[in-house]
Amino acid sequence: MTGGLLAQATPALQALTAYDPGHDLPALRRRFGGGGAIGGLIELGSNENAWGPSPRVLSALANAAATEVWRYPDPLATDLRGRLAEAHGVNADQLVLGNGSHELLMQLAQIFCAPGDEVLVSRYAFAVYPIAAKAVGASVVVADAWPAQHLMSRGHDLEAMLAKLSPRTRLICLANPNNPTGTWVSTAALAAFLERIPKSIPVVVDEAYMEFADAPGLTSALGLRQSFQNLIVTRTFSKAYGLAGLRIGYAIAAADVIVLVNRLRESFNVNALALLAATAALADDEHLQRGVTQVRAERERVAAILRGRGLHVGPSQGNFLLIDFADEAAPIETALLQQGVVVRPMLAYGLPQCLRVTLASRAENDRFLQALTL
Repeated sequence: MTGGLLAQATPALQALTAYDPGHDLPALRRRFGGGGAIGGLIELGSNENAWGPSPRVLSALANAAATEVWRYPDPLATDLRGRLAEAHGVNADQLVLGNGSHELLMQLAQIFCAPGDEVLVSRYAFAVYPIAAKAVGASVVVADAWPAQHLMSRGHDLEAMLAKLSPRTRLICLANPNNPTGTWVSTAALAAFLERIPKSIPVVVDEAYMEFADAPGLTSALGLRQSFQNLIVTRTFSKAYGLAGLRIGYAIAAADVIVLVNRLRESFNVNALALLAATAALADDEHLQRGVTQVRAERERVAAILRGRGLHVGPSQGNFLLIDFADEAAPIETALLQQGVVVRPMLAYGLPQCLRVTLASRAENDRFLQALTL
């Protein structure tokens, strides 16, 4: 923004720091060449799906490119919404599609929050939640997380969150499993937490990584929706389904909440190709489960190797690991980058000693492990 127009922006936006998506990957690809385990760039910084989307997705996109791109998409996403509703056992009017779940998170803050209100999060919560709050002039209240030495290292301390509730709390955001820590809360603990939250306060449970979860006692919060009408669950096709580049996610909530989102969202917010790709991806459960199984196996294997080297690796139910090097991690990240391995620094989360590493194929993970020893 130039000249005097910056001063005309809202105070909230003038003070806002944009989300940092990480390294300039196109420039790095030009430098190192295309991705691959033997040569080229290894991209382990954005929690993308190393196995890519279902072949059905690629086929659907190839067939649709010649027939769909000049027409507006279905503004109600009727077909996909119906399929998702059936898959999750909800009514279609309890579900809305977004241009990634990021868009929906921003909209939920717009719907429920105003200047002077408070949005409650846990320390080390996904960075988009504070941005969504601050964009509408709300204050971000941060509850302490569990310490690094805790069994659920840096995870949500639900009692600490409850202690931060106030008459000004208008929205609570909680990822389960959490990004960037990988930690989680059990379904029973989440239900007990929701019991103590006033029914007038919406609680967003972000399940972007739920497909990768296999911990005992951890299931989707969707099973709690009948008991808690203030519960809003967000999901994405970016991670387990491998559609990060198409930007499509969804929210499931009480029908009156969906009405509010539909009042705010742009009519054609999800493009036609994304709708077709998500529909095809949803139909190929075998591909989904194959990728999830490989992530789970690599999560256990890589974590064990790193711990065997004496590094602190937090528990994770996502497709990534948070590694604590006990000292400034920036030199390590730089050394990895010089070898063509991209990981995500955690300085923005107040964890300069940590790096977050996406779990990819065994060959790519081995290249990361090798680069870490050089």
